[in-house]
Amino acid sequence: MTEIAVTSLAADALASAMRTIETERKGLASLEAALSGSLAAPFSAAVERIYGISGRVIVTGVGKSGHIGSKMAATFASTGTPAFFVHPVEANHGDLGMITRDDVIIAMSWSGESTELKGIIAYSRRFRIPLIAMTAGETSTLAREADILLLMPKEQEACPHGLAPTTSTMMQLALGDALAIALLESRGFTAQDFRTFHPGGKLGASLTHVGDIMHKGDRIPLVASGTALTEAVMVLSKKRFGCVGVTDADGRLCGIVTEGDLARNLARPLAELLVDDIMTRTPKTIKASALATSAAALLNEMGITALIVIDDERRPTGIVHFHDFLRVGVA
Repeated sequence: MTEIAVTSLAADALASAMRTIETERKGLASLEAALSGSLAAPFSAAVERIYGISGRVIVTGVGKSGHIGSKMAATFASTGTPAFFVHPVEANHGDLGMITRDDVIIAMSWSGESTELKGIIAYSRRFRIPLIAMTAGETSTLAREADILLLMPKEQEACPHGLAPTTSTMMQLALGDALAIALLESRGFTAQDFRTFHPGGKLGASLTHVGDIMHKGDRIPLVASGTALTEAVMVLSKKRFGCVGVTDADGRLCGIVTEGDLARNLARPLAELLVDDIMTRTPKTIKASALATSAAALLNEMGITALIVIDDERRPTGIVHFHDFLRVGVA
């Protein structure tokens, strides 16, 4: 009996989830259609206005719109558009002083009649601070006062009572992302720029370049072609990377001797050999501009522990070891 009840509950929950996603999908489709029609001109105007300011984007809203606005401000800030969220209630108690005439305000309210926004709207009009409204209330106070009106299409909420903001907040979130990405692309914001704002965690690590973590100068284990193998072993032991690179007369990398190469040749008279006698002549290498994630993947694929970094002329400029990737959180 209990098993049947649980199964029925699970089926109802799945059906509810599908209805929610379908309803919100229709909302996003409606927003997409609006961006191809009535919303196209004001959206472009909003991007141009934000792009041209010398200050910051101030995002404000209350309730669920406020939560979406907070995320929107964070997305702007992390993609090259300085921004922060100002709660409209706190604005009425002193935080209006955080907003300058060089800024632009994005005010979010689905109805456009949120009482808490009156203070920040009045402040924007008094000091002629550009006001962009994101609302579905075409004749609302917020819409009438705005310099640019991003009028959202009215669609059914996923909530069966039509009360809990669901479809509406999904559409606000999508439009905010659209603004942020349009500005990102307008500014030519690169992956390296993105890393500047995301230095921590896996995201920052994934955008690290080999050149950022490689060992340089005297730390690179190198010997010249024709060097006695015994001398190369001393370099290998001192540098502790498990390998030593071999360079030709022009300073280009022409081979590598690894601990594995030594082990495979123990039956030979090593004291009588040169590095050229046992070196691998086509060693795996990497460029300093390569992402650390790509270098780590190459190590895993080839089953090796280190890569010599070379320039366009195949001259060694560094070395990177598996432990380096562990240190920065890539491996």
